[in-house]
Amino acid sequence: MAIIKVRNLKKRFGKLEVLRGINLDVAEGEQLVVIGPSGSGKSTLLRCLNMLEEPSEGTIEFEGIDLTDKNTDLPKVRESIGMVFQSFNLFPHKNVTENITLALVKVKGMKQEEAKNVAYTLLEKVGLSDKVNAYPSQLSGGQQQRVAIARALAMQPKVMLFDEPTSALDPEMVGEVLSVMRDLAREGMTMVVVTHEMKFAQEVGDRVIFMDEGLIVEEGPPEQIFRNPQNPRTRSFLTRVMQ
Repeated sequence: MAIIKVRNLKKRFGKLEVLRGINLDVAEGEQLVVIGPSGSGKSTLLRCLNMLEEPSEGTIEFEGIDLTDKNTDLPKVRESIGMVFQSFNLFPHKNVTENITLALVKVKGMKQEEAKNVAYTLLEKVGLSDKVNAYPSQLSGGQQQRVAIARALAMQPKVMLFDEPTSALDPEMVGEVLSVMRDLAREGMTMVVVTHEMKFAQEVGDRVIFMDEGLIVEEGPPEQIFRNPQNPRTRSFLTRVMQ
């Protein structure tokens, strides 16, 4: 069952065509990893999936609902689509628990006490149960990103979108974030991950998509993409990044 269906997706910024006709299905429970050079349209694709960027052409369906239809209640649909950004986007004036409970109380109408219990459970899940009262400025980058993941999970999304979640982190902090993502994958969370972490892509991806110049150039299981890429462009990219 495809939970996300993308058909002929195009995105232009002025005269620049960033996505040039993307067709893509994401199955429920699938971990889809998107790789490719900078500027290939990976992040734009991800931001279109929850309509943070409005497509210029084409359709995006989530659970059969056309997100490009003007009558669709986007805020409602977005409750089911968690997103984790490169920069953690935490509120600096709120502590860790408040960052997680805010949407639960405001959007889901949850009681403050119940929301706190959800936050504590998720902080334990991402290995930060000792940081419930800490502020973002008191946390490392890796810890902030794990809080951002906990915040997204609090809404009980059906899909998690990760936009290069480790690219702003110091190398020694990358592992702790990838570890949380591996756990989510093992639990069967549907995930679309844009990443430069090739080892992670090989380990966790059910399917890997290679994008270049706004197109899906090649897709397949990790073993095929990394060991026996069919397209010369995929081969040259992987030769450079896998050294």
